[in-house]
Amino acid sequence: MPAALLMLFSTLLFATMGVTVKLASAHYGTGEIVFYRGLVGASLMALLARHRGISLRTPVPAMHFWRGFSGVSALTLWFYAIGNLPLATAVTLNYMSSVWMALFLLGGAVLMGANRVDGRLVLTVLLGFAGVAMILRPTIEQNQLWHGLTGLLSGILSATAYLQVTALGRAGEPELRVVFYFSLGGMVVGAVIALIEGPHAHTASGAALLLATGLLASLAQLLMTRAYAIGRPLVNASLQYLGIVFSFGYGVWLFKDPITGLALAGMLTIIGAGVAATALRHETAPRSVTPTAES
Repeated sequence: MPAALLMLFSTLLFATMGVTVKLASAHYGTGEIVFYRGLVGASLMALLARHRGISLRTPVPAMHFWRGFSGVSALTLWFYAIGNLPLATAVTLNYMSSVWMALFLLGGAVLMGANRVDGRLVLTVLLGFAGVAMILRPTIEQNQLWHGLTGLLSGILSATAYLQVTALGRAGEPELRVVFYFSLGGMVVGAVIALIEGPHAHTASGAALLLATGLLASLAQLLMTRAYAIGRPLVNASLQYLGIVFSFGYGVWLFKDPITGLALAGMLTIIGAGVAATALRHETAPRSVTPTAES
């Protein structure tokens, strides 16, 4: 299957996972959803690793710990935001990660004493923040500023996690091993949060939603990984933003999310800024960042 189609299906599956997370949040706390998402993901990765003869023993446990810390934190905040914000808003704020990475690039250039800072990167970052302001404007009016900030923070942490994934790839860690330890981290953190929140009794529909969340996320990861292995990184990264479009459609269709011109303009602005930031990053750093999870 062509890489473009793999990315299309992957983004659709991730958007559908957002739906199951939002529905599951009516039955469970964020910690429980994160735990079961990690349990399903770790189980599937372990089975695949055994089938392919890949060892799960790692020579760089500290790198996996820090990648898991940032990635699971981002995932937890994102799931919390999905449960409390319009679906497309939560997804868009998380997808700000590309703009945050452009900001990290700018900060690194300044710290290294660069004589000249790329003005295009500066413009990209400013556009991204303008898009956030447009999206959060209707959110603030609904007294959901805190939820919006958690979604925004999930994007910052996602950017950090992507950089750590790149470092793990350069250290020779296979994809399945990276996702396996990320999923294990989700189980640990999710279990701790679930104990603090208090566990909820299972129902048939609730359990089905938890299982669907884990399966959708894992299948989407595998499709995305394959797309990045055979396709052009910049094209793949740009197609990934279709996830915002799918989430917007789901939100209007299933949850009757309100449609405002300002929020739509903000989403389009962030998509444009994200695609531009990704293109500029590939100019300055040819090696691509391959997302291995939602975060």
